[in-house]
Amino acid sequence: MRIAVTGSIATDRPMVFPGRFAEQLIKEQSERVSLSFLADGLEVRRGAVGANTAFGLGLVGMDPLLAGAAGADFAEYGSWLRAHGVDTSAVRVSGTLHTARLVCTTDAEHSQIVTCYAGAMAEASRTGLAAAVARTGSPALVLAGADDPGAVVRHTATAHRLGIPVAADPSQQLARLDRGQARQLLDGARWLFTNEYEAALPAERTGWTREDLLGRVGTWITTPGAAGVSPARAGAPAPRVPAVPVARTADPTGAGDAFRSGFLAGLSWRPPKERAARLGCAPAATVLEPVGTQEHKVVAADLTARIERAYGHDAARVVEPRLAGV
Repeated sequence: MRIAVTGSIATDRPMVFPGRFAEQLIKEQSERVSLSFLADGLEVRRGAVGANTAFGLGLVGMDPLLAGAAGADFAEYGSWLRAHGVDTSAVRVSGTLHTARLVCTTDAEHSQIVTCYAGAMAEASRTGLAAAVARTGSPALVLAGADDPGAVVRHTATAHRLGIPVAADPSQQLARLDRGQARQLLDGARWLFTNEYEAALPAERTGWTREDLLGRVGTWITTPGAAGVSPARAGAPAPRVPAVPVARTADPTGAGDAFRSGFLAGLSWRPPKERAARLGCAPAATVLEPVGTQEHKVVAADLTARIERAYGHDAARVVEPRLAGV
């Protein structure tokens, strides 16, 4: 089961300022701010939802196709993704813009100053998903992830036109769509993913009730973090799949992307939804422990052990043969 992942591609540059931002602000000069902070550390991390999800699918051998937009500085990032099993042939490389990036400075009190540069993401709607499908073959599913809003709508429409099932994962980008666009994005999706914070957005943006939405999508999966996962369908109670516990959380960023990767990989085995959700929760836990969204490793024995600790011996034995090739 090959999956095409459409979504954002970016790099993050987090820095740490050892002092307090508040001490640098002069109240009388609040209308003419001019500040400079000497940071202690700088890291460059690969990220963004499209690349993160494709990376996770690549780790479990799913040969995903990534469709998005990046800049001329994408060469190293692209090599990294390909080395981890991602087909980047559908990534549009801009000739004039840099890959999207986020620069975040955090002070000693965890206050943050963040600057987001969209860069090549502005060209995401020009990504040729239809051409990529014609060239590489029709995938079993298109995951329409957060990206330039026009690109999300266009990729969803392309998938429907080609008869390819869609998993809608719009994240907070849904807030930037008008009612018609939001309805076009969600209506007919086989899967809808939201976290707990985003769960009110589909109804608010479409004007449909939760019951209406459940009648228009196949399964709506809400991921409320440590509380676990809840897959809901029309006319049926929504089960709660507990999260896989972790020893410590170093960085929560990217756990949702890893869940989607594991869950979608699990669907290729055609198990019950709850079993696929368990498989999604295991790699999500591995992302929480290191710092960075693509710094974790997926090892079959480790995933099996995590599933056994969380869900029991029988649950682990079911997935163990499937994970043997990871």
